[in-house]
Amino acid sequence: MTGRLQLVRAAVAAGVLAAASIGAVSASAAPAPDGPHTRIVGGDIAHTADAPWAIALNNSGSPVPSGQYCGSTLVAANKIVTAAHCSTEAAGTYTAVQGRDKLSDSGGQTSKITSIWVDPDYGKESGHDVAVMTLATPFTGVPTLALETSAAADAEGAASVVYGWGSTEGTGPDDTFQKVAVPVLGDAYCSDVYASEGYTAAGEICAGYKDGGKDSCQGDSGGPLVLDGRLFGVVSWGVGCADAGNPGVYAEVATYSAELQAQIG
Repeated sequence: MTGRLQLVRAAVAAGVLAAASIGAVSASAAPAPDGPHTRIVGGDIAHTADAPWAIALNNSGSPVPSGQYCGSTLVAANKIVTAAHCSTEAAGTYTAVQGRDKLSDSGGQTSKITSIWVDPDYGKESGHDVAVMTLATPFTGVPTLALETSAAADAEGAASVVYGWGSTEGTGPDDTFQKVAVPVLGDAYCSDVYASEGYTAAGEICAGYKDGGKDSCQGDSGGPLVLDGRLFGVVSWGVGCADAGNPGVYAEVATYSAELQAQIG
């Protein structure tokens, strides 16, 4: 896949990349994110005080002044889950930011990354767009989000919510924490509309609106899709942002929960 404006929803790759925009990762390939473009589309302003486990993932190669790159989720004091396509740069280039509603501000806590685990099957077959990063400075005392472990949670109509600092396409302020409700549309729908992009029902979640209007977008990659107080999905890819007939696609955490938990400890 290429990106979430075309297909991956990451923000930026290394500084050599300028500001080319991208969307989510395409199903068959796994290039690095290559440009900031937009944030949560059609959502509402959120507050990290209400979602303290939502972690911004900045990178020194980002062309965005705030350093905005991807999102992630705190699942242990020293571990964050993000997308594999957000994890292609050297560990030392990343900074995790907790408790900062607006990334241009200076509040909250920060930590460098010491190591990165990427699902070894990512890029070899569809799905597997998950990774675990280890924080140099644990976010002690910050609530974490448990992993969803039941594949049955991916039921059509399930009321999930996605969070991020990504592009809004003019529907809200940039670099600002937002959320939007995106109901699960079901594997049959995405298997149909994304047949040529390689949607995989065993490992991905299709969520959003058939008519468009609300969605995750560039810069939201790696961030949390939450259902019933658990990490249900990881922002992965899509075609465009909030376009009719092109809902968001998320890595299904339950499919990879055993591998993720082995890394989390």
